[in-house]
Amino acid sequence: MHSAKRHERRRISSKLADATLTTGGSPEGLDYRPVAMMPDVRVLKIGGQSVMDRGRDALYPILDEVTAAKDKHKLLLCCGGGTRARHIYAVASDLELPTGVLAALGGYVPRQNARMLQMLLAKHGGLFILHDDFEKLPLYFRLGCIPIMTGMPPFGYWEKPTKGGRIPEHRTDAGVFLTAEVLGCKRAIFVKDENGLYTDDPKKNKSAKHIPRITAKELLEQDLPDMVVERVVLEYMQRSRFCTELQIVNGLEKGVLTRALEGEDVGTVITRD
Repeated sequence: MHSAKRHERRRISSKLADATLTTGGSPEGLDYRPVAMMPDVRVLKIGGQSVMDRGRDALYPILDEVTAAKDKHKLLLCCGGGTRARHIYAVASDLELPTGVLAALGGYVPRQNARMLQMLLAKHGGLFILHDDFEKLPLYFRLGCIPIMTGMPPFGYWEKPTKGGRIPEHRTDAGVFLTAEVLGCKRAIFVKDENGLYTDDPKKNKSAKHIPRITAKELLEQDLPDMVVERVVLEYMQRSRFCTELQIVNGLEKGVLTRALEGEDVGTVITRD
């Protein structure tokens, strides 16, 4: 009798203990207050097609601004895929491969771009990291490093099926947003080759007007043929806890990235509310 009591299993009271976890929400009365782990980190996405594919003339001045800011800000660089990723998607789609395979294949290109950035920033503390190294970020920042990673989220073969096609919905924009959200950062900065969002493609329509500020809901309602960021990011933003702003800046214009890192609302700011 004494032995049975000694080995009796103890039950810890919890609102989640008897939950099915298939109801689409948290149990009623559950007090969910997530912790902002590293809200002072600046999460940057270096565009693949807009920056990396342009080569040295476009990229080097941006890296000069990054290295000048590294001792003032904690910078986490994420890379886009660009034209080579689009080529992979085109070939894999023609072969009628499933979305999960496209996501796995498409993830290699932004990883290549991240490795190239690491080599270019090596003398300034550039450090290529994998998703499994994410929890080491506090140590890397303490050592004065500039962590660099792919912007592609690690869904790979488990990417969700998409509507009306095979191209993965969660690409590098989504990965950058999710990175900022899990770190607890208010804003993620996307470094591109335009001054942000316009009413039309400014490369084709010179009369297109610049939009300095807009909400995610308003942007979705406009249903533009070419979104400035992946549509799924705008949908997620409306229920985000921390990352409530996305900033699109022109990295080809000298000094704009530095101003964005200082918190200035240059380019276009997309807000949750």
